[in-house]
Amino acid sequence: MSTVSNGGAATVEVVRPGMLATVQDWPGRIGYWQIGVPPSGPMDDLSFRLGNVAVGNGEGAAGLEFAMSGPALRFSADAVVCVAGAPVPVRVDGRVAPMWQPLTVPAGGVLDIGAVTGPGLRVYLLIRGGIEVDDYMGSGATFTLGRFGGHEGRVLQVGDTLSIGVTTENHAAAQPVPGEHVPVISSRWEIAVTEGPHGAPEFFTRGDIDTLYGTDYEVHFNSDRTGVRLVGPQPDWARPDGGEAGLHPSNIHDNAYSVGALDFTGDTPILLGPDGPSLGGFVCPVTVVSSERWKLGQLSPGDRVRFVPVKAAHAASLRDLGVGRRAALPSVFSTSGDGDDGVIARRDGSTAVTYRRSGDDNVLVEYGDLTLDLALRARVHALHQRLEADKPAGLLDLTPGIRSLQVRVDPDVLSVPKLVGLLGEVENEIPESSQLVVPSRHVRMPLSWDDPATREAIKRYMHGVRSDAPWCPWNIEFIRRMNGLDTVADVFDTVFDAEYLVLGLGDVYLGAPVATPLDPRHRLVTTKYNPARTWTPENAVGIGGAYLCIYGMEGPGGYQFVGRTTQVWNHRYPQNSAAFEDGTPWLLRFFDRISWYPVEPEELLDLRAETAAGGAGGVQITDGSFSLADHESFLAANAESIAGFRATQAEAFAAERSAWAAAGEFSKQAA
Repeated sequence: MSTVSNGGAATVEVVRPGMLATVQDWPGRIGYWQIGVPPSGPMDDLSFRLGNVAVGNGEGAAGLEFAMSGPALRFSADAVVCVAGAPVPVRVDGRVAPMWQPLTVPAGGVLDIGAVTGPGLRVYLLIRGGIEVDDYMGSGATFTLGRFGGHEGRVLQVGDTLSIGVTTENHAAAQPVPGEHVPVISSRWEIAVTEGPHGAPEFFTRGDIDTLYGTDYEVHFNSDRTGVRLVGPQPDWARPDGGEAGLHPSNIHDNAYSVGALDFTGDTPILLGPDGPSLGGFVCPVTVVSSERWKLGQLSPGDRVRFVPVKAAHAASLRDLGVGRRAALPSVFSTSGDGDDGVIARRDGSTAVTYRRSGDDNVLVEYGDLTLDLALRARVHALHQRLEADKPAGLLDLTPGIRSLQVRVDPDVLSVPKLVGLLGEVENEIPESSQLVVPSRHVRMPLSWDDPATREAIKRYMHGVRSDAPWCPWNIEFIRRMNGLDTVADVFDTVFDAEYLVLGLGDVYLGAPVATPLDPRHRLVTTKYNPARTWTPENAVGIGGAYLCIYGMEGPGGYQFVGRTTQVWNHRYPQNSAAFEDGTPWLLRFFDRISWYPVEPEELLDLRAETAAGGAGGVQITDGSFSLADHESFLAANAESIAGFRATQAEAFAAERSAWAAAGEFSKQAA
């Protein structure tokens, strides 16, 4: 929607903020999935967009989102508003007013939106002209975990003042939302999903998938905009473990996620929301189709959810706001899914390719076997570069993982069948992996080993989530045991001797790298927390599977801690900061090589303060390059020593797995 500044003439004062009140716009922040910036935007896009249309705005104009309870707002000038979403009492200057239609609030008047009275969770307020907020990376949507977008990157507070824009749209189009377009909000939900990307029989058993479709999952109270946690039966799993990716069978080599994916973090299923992670190392057997993802925004604790498989080609269009969206129907009518286990196509050759479905708007392109092989990452890079250069109409996002590239499209412009055909044509033309030579900076960073903040996170996990986990009370001792090392000092030496190649960004948000040691003798293998932590300190450093991650911000997590470092995201952006490239808030690039030098916890805090003030914060960067051919020569020259290390590691891994089996770890129901 186009707006122009009103010169400050019309404002909204927050008298009472309501709960979790944020400014959102639609479709949010697009094009930054590959560096861990989620789209954000309204969690129930349908109610939000219908409300905008009702007041004569473009459907994406910035409005307000609330959870469970709405606000009281005082308007400085006459305003036209619409309240949409979960049922709530609405009053204008004390007089009862309806939802789902334009209302006039007079100058000086107070709009009061009460608590949700029925099923549902989120409420939306749309105002003619929209809310004026600063643009941050292409959107005004609030991402509170990242502390950006919306009003100062946070939830609203008493006394905040918001400016209202002046729309150039045609207000004659404003009208009540037709009854047949109003979405049905319930406490028992049916949600349409497509098979994939990672289903049976490779990752789940056929029985697991039958159970998934036949179960009414319960919505857990510990849910938010990052994801909706569900309570249901534990899978039997098709694999005994995740191999190099981790000890639990849910673990895979990190790949991109789709919003709406059902992500099994260990044995716990979580529906990923618009503030969820872009990259991770867990399997997702089904994905909610784009037109049904509005339902995630209305799922309330205690609600029941049934997943219904549908054919991707039969999914309603996300663009449709009318009866074609099928939101006014309480049930999903479908006879079956696509029946292909989420695998759209396979391609044989020197490097096998698998094209996996992830909803109706994503294809996950996977190369080779389930193994850590830099030649596969080189193939991913070549495909990524080619598609980024070609920019076919309808392409929205490209997100690389360890051995995969997720391609997100607008299926109304570029259909998935057409996309798969295009991908096949490109595959015939990209060069051999061995030819890869890429810029590769050496990034030397401070690391506070076994930092007090990570110790605190383990303590919170033991008190609030799980006290009997094999990796507690000390993650570093668990890493030692998993890898057959003699002492924790050997863990220290291995981490500080390693050079980590960045293979992905956004593995827990905001430019957070997933990286692996170039020398396989430095690749410490661990498993991830099950269930995941609910809190991780910003810039904690951990190991999961064969990978290292720096957490870009506070939030959930599952990697085993080794310490903490300085910032990898410039929170001063768009102001510059010394270690960061001008105009770029993320520190690291694909194929950077990270190494560590030790600092004390107090010294790290000083370096972090220096970074926050715009200084270098102890980060040292030198230019260089990475050649896959040279790396493969190094592997060949050291093959015997590498094989010996791996044999010792495999023996320790097997011993740990046997100990887990004896203790009943694999049969425990996730909390």
